[in-house]
Order: sequence, then C-alpha cells, then structure tokens
Amino acid sequence: MEQFTVPQFIDVEDKIVGPLSVRQFLTLLATFGLCFLFYKIFVFTVFLILSIIAVIIGGCFAFVKVSGVPLHYFLLNFGQSLRHPPIRVWANYADPLTDTDPEIDLFTGEKAPARGFSSSHLNQLALIVDTRGYYQGDDDSTDIFSANPKNKDIF
Repeated sequence: MEQFTVPQFIDVEDKIVGPLSVRQFLTLLATFGLCFLFYKIFVFTVFLILSIIAVIIGGCFAFVKVSGVPLHYFLLNFGQSLRHPPIRVWANYADPLTDTDPEIDLFTGEKAPARGFSSSHLNQLALIVDTRGYYQGDDDSTDIFSANPKNKDIF
C-alpha cells in the first residue's frame, strides 16, 4: 500500500520575503509606490498627510485579519452580503414539469399504495444489509420493497 504525504497547513501563507508573505510584500510595495507618486505630485504637507493615510490603509490590508480572514476578503464578502438580500423567501409554487408528488407513481399516474413494513420485513432488510447482499431473502410472492409484486425486478 502506497503512502502519501498530506499537506498539513494549507491555510498558512508561504513566507517569501523575510517574515512577509507574497501578498503582504506586494501590498506594501504598492503602498510605498503610491507614497512615491504622492511625493512627486504634491507639496510636502499634502504628501505627508496622504502618505500617512496610504500607509495606514496599506498596513491594514497587509496585516489585519478579521475572524481569521484577511481584510480584503472580509471587505469583498461584506460587499457581496450588502448586494444580496439577507432573507431568502421560499416561492411556494409548483412546477408541473419538475415537481412531482412522491405518492403518485410516475409510470401509471395513480396514487401508489402505502408502504407498510412489518418488523419481519425490517429484520429481513437488516439481514440483507448485514450480509452485504449475499442473503437475498425468502422467496415470497411479495416484494419487501413495495406492496406491488410486479416491481420486484426494479430493485
């Protein structure tokens, strides 16, 4: 029998750059690239204010987890839950092509007879299951699966 190794920690991100994962490194790289853009475009006071805000937001996206989920996944899930209704309403209508009454036989269209299992039938079923099908049951004229003996070859 071959043995295979099963990965243990599949939800832990790989540390690529020091203690940072690839996602964290790219998030911080984009944040500092944005800060550099602010430095080239704006005066120093505006650059300082925008850079502090960008570093805080970038740090949150890189390191903060909400209930064990990274912040960007949490915000995506939150946005999806706002777009979709929180309450599901069951539409109570029947489609005649797909919905069928379980008590109506599909072949004849008649109401199927009620299935009445006695304890001997249940014991016989248990014996068939316990023997994994080797025991086929007593050869009676009635089928234990339905009250109609014509359906014997279906099962």
